[in-house]
Amino acid sequence: MTEEPFRIRAKDFRPGCAVVFGAALAFVMPVVSAHAQWAVYDGANHVQNVLIAARTLQQIDNQITSLANQAQMLVNQGRNLASLPLSTLSTLQSTISQTTALLAQAQNIAYSVQSVEQQYQQAYTSVSSGMSDGALFSQAQTRWQNSVGGFEDALKLQARVVGNIPSDSSAMTQLVSASQTSTGALQAAQAGNQLMALQSRQLFDIQAELAANGRAADLERARQAANEAGAEAQYQHFSQYDAYVPQAVAIPSSGY
Repeated sequence: MTEEPFRIRAKDFRPGCAVVFGAALAFVMPVVSAHAQWAVYDGANHVQNVLIAARTLQQIDNQITSLANQAQMLVNQGRNLASLPLSTLSTLQSTISQTTALLAQAQNIAYSVQSVEQQYQQAYTSVSSGMSDGALFSQAQTRWQNSVGGFEDALKLQARVVGNIPSDSSAMTQLVSASQTSTGALQAAQAGNQLMALQSRQLFDIQAELAANGRAADLERARQAANEAGAEAQYQHFSQYDAYVPQAVAIPSSGY
């Protein structure tokens, strides 16, 4: 069996078939033309674009994180530079002034080198046998008054130191609380400095009290030493008189 070539013969060509064939060609040609205009999808280029976008987003996120860290650093710096709202300096200065005023009110012999040299020379070291009994008694009275005044001054200062304890306790509580709740380094440092200032003021009280107690004790020891010298001078006065010699005494008669 042999294949016959496809031929369009005139007898097969009819007007109706021509119309159908022409319509088929008109339908096929636009489809072919439209297919030729489709965009070609490049997978590698798409992946590259996605990676670039991801890197850009990562850079933006890093910048945001960096800005947030810088903002937090500025906030921390602001806290570190914030001053402590509590100050006990005026209270400490007032307490020191009161203690100093008590020291300045020292009776008789003041806390002064010049005063000590002058008054000590007059009442303690100038005792001699050439002085009268009245002068010796006057000096002994002065020394007794100095000793009594010294003990009184020491007692007053001790009362002041004890009276400072409640205010010191309150100030210490406030400063420790402020230190523990401080928002930055400066506040903590200032609270620590004020605590040290409070301790220094307490040491000042102890120093003043030791000075007052020492002054009273030294005045009493000096009084005792001077009294011994006065007693020796009085003995010298007594020994200068002649011994008693008994004599006969005539008694007049009563007339009975």
